[in-house]
Amino acid sequence: MTVEPAPLNVVEFGPSDALPVLALHGVTGHARRWAVVAGSLPGVRLLAVDLRGHGRSPWVPPWNLERHVADALAVLDRFGLDRVPVIGHSFGGAIAVHLARAAPERVERLVLLDPALGLDPQDMLETAEESRAELSFPDLAAARADRAGRWEGVDAALVEAELTEHLVADGDRFRYRYSPASVVAAWSEMARPAAIPPAGTRTLVVPATKADFVRPGWLAACRDEMGDALTVIEVDAGHMLYLERPAETTAHIAAFLAG
Repeated sequence: MTVEPAPLNVVEFGPSDALPVLALHGVTGHARRWAVVAGSLPGVRLLAVDLRGHGRSPWVPPWNLERHVADALAVLDRFGLDRVPVIGHSFGGAIAVHLARAAPERVERLVLLDPALGLDPQDMLETAEESRAELSFPDLAAARADRAGRWEGVDAALVEAELTEHLVADGDRFRYRYSPASVVAAWSEMARPAAIPPAGTRTLVVPATKADFVRPGWLAACRDEMGDALTVIEVDAGHMLYLERPAETTAHIAAFLAG
């Protein structure tokens, strides 16, 4: 469904009377990627958003963290939700942390799946430069092969679901449904100094052991600031851990939400 007048497109999973949880995807992603998580959380009403610049949400700037936080708050307001758990993957994890810092009264707890924040500025420059050229493909077979290569270890059915939802025809080629300009901006935002969730906010961090987004120094700072409010559980997977190891990742989320 499309939320009006709030700006973001929102996909709802689960029964309307279940526990509402806000879900924020990563850069180049979209709301329906959360379907694999929602399917294993029967007691949850997952409100998954297309971030600004992605999917069926508006693509107009600004694309900074402050705008993404304001967009997320607008979604909560639209649904009449005062305080909810928030799940964020990658750049969505950075947004979730900044949301909790900007409006701690609206965030009941945080689940950060391989969050991407405080990343090396030189690496982000190189990645942003690579992202300037829009990724496109001559046919579906080429797109399928590329996605399978990028998502090593992810089930083929999830790769196919990604192509069905997120790939669109553009003349004689196919591209993904996101703004390359917003992606470049996102890499810049991930080069900001790493923010830490507010002290007292119960937080689950799930680092992917085969990726290098979660920095040991940031985790150490979180432990110093948050103490027993922080839980860290590693998953032996790449950055797309909730697609590569959905049962394991979702079990950790379910236990944390129920605790």
